[in-house]
Amino acid sequence: MHYLKPVFIILEVLVLFNLLIFVHELGHFLAARWRGLKVDRFAIWFGKPIWKTKINGVEYALGSIPAGGYVSLPQMAPMEMIEGKSSEKSSEPLPPISALDKIIVAFAGPLFSFGLALVFALVVWQVGRPVTEAETSTTVGYVYKDGPAEQAGLKPGDEILKVDGKPVTKFGGMGDSISWRVVRSEGVSVPIEIKRFNEETKTKETKTIDVKPKIEEGKAWQRKGLRQILIEPAQSSIVAKVYSNSPAALAGLKPKDEIAAVNGKKPIHYALIGEMLEKNGDKPVELTVVREGTNFSVSIKPEMPLNPTDEQKKPMLGILWLDGGKATIAYPHPLEQIDSSVNAMISTFSALFSKKSDIKPQHLGGAVKIGEVYYHLFSNENGWRLAIWFSVLMNINLAILNMLPFPVLDGGHITLALIESIRRRPVSAWILNYVQTGCAVLLIGYMLYIAFFDVQDLLPGGGAKNRQSTSEIKFAPKTESVK
Repeated sequence: MHYLKPVFIILEVLVLFNLLIFVHELGHFLAARWRGLKVDRFAIWFGKPIWKTKINGVEYALGSIPAGGYVSLPQMAPMEMIEGKSSEKSSEPLPPISALDKIIVAFAGPLFSFGLALVFALVVWQVGRPVTEAETSTTVGYVYKDGPAEQAGLKPGDEILKVDGKPVTKFGGMGDSISWRVVRSEGVSVPIEIKRFNEETKTKETKTIDVKPKIEEGKAWQRKGLRQILIEPAQSSIVAKVYSNSPAALAGLKPKDEIAAVNGKKPIHYALIGEMLEKNGDKPVELTVVREGTNFSVSIKPEMPLNPTDEQKKPMLGILWLDGGKATIAYPHPLEQIDSSVNAMISTFSALFSKKSDIKPQHLGGAVKIGEVYYHLFSNENGWRLAIWFSVLMNINLAILNMLPFPVLDGGHITLALIESIRRRPVSAWILNYVQTGCAVLLIGYMLYIAFFDVQDLLPGGGAKNRQSTSEIKFAPKTESVK
């Protein structure tokens, strides 16, 4: 039955993703009904309908282009080139509506999206969301060899206080995180203020190290890389999987075991265990294991796998590590979640409009990327909690983006309505149709442009590089096993 799991996850993604669109368009629909506007069609997705039905004079449809949705309101802004012609044509022209009606109907969509974000935030407040050590840590757990951080002198165990002169409180995510501060920096080098333990004085000392970020070069048709200094956050070394016939399997290690020490030394990142093994050669190592609150020790002799990659041509334990370390359940206040989501959007726009920033429109994610994120979230043990938490950001995103004063978006409708109230007469319907349609074509074109990059991230070799290989490692079969 394991092959059915991806199918169920995809269904969950489709349901939740389209719920966001539905609620947004429902706001427009209900506001239009309230203000007495004619509604031709309520559609999820664009393009020629692949399904439709008519109820009480309104056509409900599912489009063929999976990107957004719309409520067809001919008194607002006719867009027959995109939405298609109505199946019914009234013999009498529709009465004009006021600029206030247009503003109310346009604003209702973002308002409903914001309301849904608040509902999701209340749910997260009650049920919580998983937070990993890797997300919240500000301590360096691992420094990549020959990377910018190592060359500048950063070391595992350094506690990062500030990046680019700004305080940091976590490693990942947007806002005041180490990774975002590095990506958002614009100087040739990034000053990183750290607190380091001095072995001689037995005290912690504060110092600033200048690190020159690097940008990985990809192919011409791939997204341009972003700044990175190649460090990982401190996290517990938790076993995610034990490969068959491996030394770890023979020693009786199991998923969820924590490796608390290797030869008496505590690793603050699982990558450091690999370095310890490499220095130790093929000699046995003493592991201190924590399982369900109980500590015990095992002696394991690393072994060369049968099918090593170039990076795996060394004695190994046969363990796939849990990326992120331990997870706890946090219960953030709804206002804290809303504030964080709004600040994330503001930070993104600030980066996009900065001339010196490396962040460009191509780095934004579209429907494909959003679907991918939801898929990975639902694949997690606490996937539904994570998906609801992420939906807070998505609804705030939907509300703010739609308020931009761009024709075809809700903010564009509001802007045109304000112009109409100043001019005391509406913009020509003929001109408006072509302007709206032209802008809709540009918007869909941009979505396809983003999807081009999003799809590449799904292909082998695309997207973020894995810290550890997830390919199946094979070890020679054993005739005896250690219980």
